[in-house]
Amino acid sequence: MKDAPEPFRATPQADALGTNQSGMRAQNERLVLTLIRRHGALSKSEIARLTGLSVQTVSVIMRALEDESLILRGEPQRGRVGQPSVPMKLNPRGAFFHGLKIGRRSVEMVLTDFLGTILARRVRQHEYPDYETVLAFAIETANELVATLSTDERARIAGLGIAMPFEIWGWATTLGVDPRAMTPWKERDIRQELSEELGFPVFLQNDATAACSAELVFGEDEQPSDFLHFYVAFFIGGGVVLDGRLFQGPNGNAGAVGSMPVPDKTGRMRQLIDLASLVTLEKRLQSRGIDASELWDSSEHWALPDDLVSEWLDEAAEAIAHAVHGALAVLDCSAVKIDGWMPQELRRELTERVGACLRKHDLTGLDMPDIREGRIGPDARALGAASQPLLSRFLMAYLR
Repeated sequence: MKDAPEPFRATPQADALGTNQSGMRAQNERLVLTLIRRHGALSKSEIARLTGLSVQTVSVIMRALEDESLILRGEPQRGRVGQPSVPMKLNPRGAFFHGLKIGRRSVEMVLTDFLGTILARRVRQHEYPDYETVLAFAIETANELVATLSTDERARIAGLGIAMPFEIWGWATTLGVDPRAMTPWKERDIRQELSEELGFPVFLQNDATAACSAELVFGEDEQPSDFLHFYVAFFIGGGVVLDGRLFQGPNGNAGAVGSMPVPDKTGRMRQLIDLASLVTLEKRLQSRGIDASELWDSSEHWALPDDLVSEWLDEAAEAIAHAVHGALAVLDCSAVKIDGWMPQELRRELTERVGACLRKHDLTGLDMPDIREGRIGPDARALGAASQPLLSRFLMAYLR
């Protein structure tokens, strides 16, 4: 039989234990759903032990969740004294979520189930994110994906999350468009407009923060309690997890690693975004007269010149290592995760090079973190977007 899970311990920022007071039913239900998500399946007695709730209270909660079709009964587990225990697991069709990723080169809509499995997606490439075009795409594809569900399932859509760069209007020059074309992003509120049009809750989050959220919610079963997350896409961005929770800061900009000053190969201080973003690789390809569109057409296979890729990897890895070194002096993180829109073998190579570069740094007074690959990959921003209504409605704000 599977070993008994470890107790669910409280973090310094929030009480993870349940309460037997009837007025806290919603919190208890979130806690139970979070525990089942973490462990895959749990019996009532295991949940009672992990939460400190009485068996009677757990029974009431489980019955309510089962009646709402949010959890399902597994096969009875025999072999112990007494009645066989019945593990309960999440019902994949118990709830559904939309995730909208608005990027510099593409826009993507996904529909996910309760487990975070992407059931369907729609993608459109663009030279730059035109507001009206993106809005129309989001409305059209959201309704199109809703139509793939049964009538009963449509009522289980919990909302839509948006992952997009904050202050996207400021990147007009880099995108090569007239700044006036990006003005609507500054003057209008796409979250509000989509909420009014679609009729369900809509959430908005920085795209790199959303990628970190996806890693936290859908990544490893046993997450480190503190880690710094880098996501390499058109621009590099990041996220911070402290005490098992996504830390966003008062303005949602925590983990804005792209703005960190790091030295280039000449020793001149630059922003990380200028050295470790895919737009840098794109420009180098274009300078050789090479069509760079395959960078954005797919993240699966890139047939690019080895020397250009290796050159970019060297520069990006050293820059990220410098950023990690600086962050460690402020955040005592035990792990660093590196993910991005790129083939898996390239992501692995970048991760290994970052670790090799960092080990050459003088880390006196600091602990060398565990440098590891992120688990989500190219879907991180869209999944992170979809995780926003999931976290808002069903889960505790942290996973331990």
